[in-house]
Amino acid sequence: MSATILIVEDETRLGDILEEYLRRENYRVERAKDGARALELWRAAKPDLILLDLMLPIIDGFEVARKVRAESSTPIIMLTARDEELDKLLGLGLGADDYVVKPYSPREVVARVKAVLRRASGVLMPSEIYRIGTLEVDIHSFVVRCGGEVVALTTSEVKLLAVLAKTPGHVRQRAELLAATGDSDRYADERTVDAHVKNVRRKLGACGEMLETVRGMGYRLRV
Repeated sequence: MSATILIVEDETRLGDILEEYLRRENYRVERAKDGARALELWRAAKPDLILLDLMLPIIDGFEVARKVRAESSTPIIMLTARDEELDKLLGLGLGADDYVVKPYSPREVVARVKAVLRRASGVLMPSEIYRIGTLEVDIHSFVVRCGGEVVALTTSEVKLLAVLAKTPGHVRQRAELLAATGDSDRYADERTVDAHVKNVRRKLGACGEMLETVRGMGYRLRV
């Protein structure tokens, strides 16, 4: 039997895209556009996983997650639009199984759904974690930590950082990093990589000092 996924997203277009990609993978899908309806469907449909946006009408995603967690261990993947939301999410300790920062790739969301469902069913996944000093990049869960604290990065930023983390000390050219991010925008160029790197440095805080610019060549993570 295929798993049932409850999508809680008030933006119709985003919900439609997620539903399309999940149905392609043979998942059953339920939809809710506000927190009150989400709780109704959660109790009625008993989904195997909830994709939960945080900024919702009537009842926000934080309260939905709190109510779900008070009664069950249904896996929850949070869809966050801003770093501030992630900070609040982590601070409240709502027990999300994963989170995805917007804008996100639908394929990446599907991959996260599969990974969380595997973990929930007890199927172990091979670990692929890169550690350089106090920086930790978990490729499977797309979680980055600095000094043990989770850092909220976009999907493209995590992919870029993962390439650098795989071979610390080695210089990676901008073109290579651009290809790794998977940015499909036809206007994306090597300056896009510079923008990503600038954002990653800022978000990493102390760990950002490890990300070095090599003039005329590209970037590397200092060992």
